[in-house]
Amino acid sequence: MKLLGQSLMARDFDRQVAELQVRAAVLNGYTALGIPVTEPMG
Repeated sequence: MKLLGQSLMARDFDRQVAELQVRAAVLNGYTALGIPVTEPMG
């Protein structure tokens, strides 16, 4: 999470929650790109 910024930009609690959800979604997207897909052979 630190790569996406040290602190929250939003001041309102609901907006902070939304900001963290977006950061988590971005982080999960990067994680999904790094996971190899294995398929059985024959």
